[in-house]
Amino acid sequence: MSSKNIPDAPSTGPAADTDAQAPQDNARRGFLKRAGVSGLAGAAASIAISRPAGAAGPDGTPEQIHLTWGNDPASEVVISWASLGQAVNPRVRVSGSEGHDHVIHGVLRTYTDGLNGETVFNYHARVHGLKANSQYQYVVTADNDSNAAQPFAATFKTAPRGRAPFRWSSYGDLATPNTKWVLSSPQSRFAVQAVERFQPLFHMLNGDLCYANLNPGHQPEVWRDFGNNNQASAANRPWMPCPGNHEIEFNNGEQGLASYLARYTLPENDTRFPGRWYAFRVSSVLFVSLDADDVIYQDGAAFVAGPNPLVPAASTGNAPIEPGTSFYVRGYSQGEQTRWLEETLSAAAEDDDIDWIVVQMHQIALSSSKTGNGSDKGIREAWLPLFDRYGVDLVLCGHDHDYERSYPVRGCNHNTGTDVASGATVDTLQPRPVVRSAPADGTFDTSRGTIHLVLGGGGTSVPLDVYGVDLATGTPQAKIITKPNRPVPGAAPGTFVRRGADAVEDALWSAQRDTKTGYGIAVFDYDPGEHGGKTTITMSYYHAPGADTVATGNYELFETVTLAKNRRD
Repeated sequence: MSSKNIPDAPSTGPAADTDAQAPQDNARRGFLKRAGVSGLAGAAASIAISRPAGAAGPDGTPEQIHLTWGNDPASEVVISWASLGQAVNPRVRVSGSEGHDHVIHGVLRTYTDGLNGETVFNYHARVHGLKANSQYQYVVTADNDSNAAQPFAATFKTAPRGRAPFRWSSYGDLATPNTKWVLSSPQSRFAVQAVERFQPLFHMLNGDLCYANLNPGHQPEVWRDFGNNNQASAANRPWMPCPGNHEIEFNNGEQGLASYLARYTLPENDTRFPGRWYAFRVSSVLFVSLDADDVIYQDGAAFVAGPNPLVPAASTGNAPIEPGTSFYVRGYSQGEQTRWLEETLSAAAEDDDIDWIVVQMHQIALSSSKTGNGSDKGIREAWLPLFDRYGVDLVLCGHDHDYERSYPVRGCNHNTGTDVASGATVDTLQPRPVVRSAPADGTFDTSRGTIHLVLGGGGTSVPLDVYGVDLATGTPQAKIITKPNRPVPGAAPGTFVRRGADAVEDALWSAQRDTKTGYGIAVFDYDPGEHGGKTTITMSYYHAPGADTVATGNYELFETVTLAKNRRD
């Protein structure tokens, strides 16, 4: 499709938002404390802006192209992209089977990185009025697009309306295939290819997208590598993200999410915090995406480990960030996210057109990883009672770089944990499994309890997480974070103690763990069933055996589990 002679048209995009090499060496010197936790090196001199080697002068050539759902996936898609220089007349031309072309102007959204001072240009074109379950073609270009003779072109498909089968996929903790960045791995490229192999309607990306905050002098460049790698899939189907701890960056917005929020236009939540959490519905499945950074006790966000301060580029005007400083955002919404969640789940529970509720977040309420982050009591306190009350079926997480599946859980056991320091009994709100073995037919009834999945094996480069086991009984063990980070006495404001586990508990809820590899993708096939009968979701988890040094695109089936319940119509 040619982009020549595309006429100007009124913009139908969202309102514009404008916000005013240490990496590998840092990891070797111990700045990177543990998987899922950021440790930023101090810098003796100001950070300099880094442009990709060999890059031509910046222009408006589209790159990092990706799709997200609009408020109604059956009729609305958002096409987003970036350019190294500011684009002149950025626009998208969309055409479908009806033969009409529609031109939508991209709305500019910028921010200036608070550490290296680079201004980043992003564009968003909201495409309205699409037909359900239909294929569309689109072209992205600009007047100063160096590829204007053959501009970027791709296709997408809208969601079905009403009860109809569809497929989605999910993982978290992706990173980039450019291994000069901390926590990146060649597996990140294979993980994107895996999404295309399974051809889902959309993909859910469960936080810790690219780990830019572990590369403080190069954050925009890391995001660029991430976006260009993902474009191979995300330009063809919506990728629906949630923020994780590594999306939180120093000097980039009140919660450190300016990089994330500038790149993604997501379904509206009608709160003071757009883009942090949202919901959308496909067929009879409601998907709810949350920002668990708001409720967790643990702190795994940006952290200056030292020994020197982190000194932003002089152009930013930002002061040095002292060693020991942590960007801890627990409670930032002051309960607004949890109130929104309850309203959303309550409405879904009363809607007979919704059979399933699937929740996405980054951090984890149920994980028995010993070398990862483990389970967080903050999520158990704030959200698990709501999941129980309103019948959430499935929770998809990342954070620990492995695969773990729980039994269906409902309610909790009290005073079953052990404090790691004193040995005293503590209340970890241990989730209570409603079954302790797989049904004979391999089918779980999630009307009785919620299944939690840890899917943190997108492509991140780390050793495989080790699972805890009580050697005396053989019972899986889980470490639990039960207390908030504590300020360091006498230190600068914002300086916190970085905690490991506060307590341990028997992981009675753990049903399956992959001890062979940390890499994998979950593929979900929804079957609406027949009126008056059962509806099912079949989850197949595929893993990619091999260490980081032997990255592989050979994904093999690890397990298949079916969830079933009665239709509500």
